[in-house]
Amino acid sequence: MPEIGRVVKVLRGKDEGSYAVIVQVLDDRFVLVADGDKRRFDQSKKKNVLHLLMQPVVSHEVADSMRETGRVTNAKLRYAIQKAVQGKGE
Repeated sequence: MPEIGRVVKVLRGKDEGSYAVIVQVLDDRFVLVADGDKRRFDQSKKKNVLHLLMQPVVSHEVADSMRETGRVTNAKLRYAIQKAVQGKGE
């Protein structure tokens, strides 16, 4: 189930194969994702959840920041993705 702060792998589109973090859940089909690098928070991408592979990692730093301020820094997004990818051993 998509939730704010969950790390995802993009399966379709221009960003295919890259990792991102869900920054907003729009409805049961669409979410906004950002990676803090090529896809910054201010220009997050609307993605269909069917085109995303949900990873078992949820970044609590990102979720807490979104809950408290409604924003998250790009550095936090990059850190969350880096931590998730290193944890998988890739």
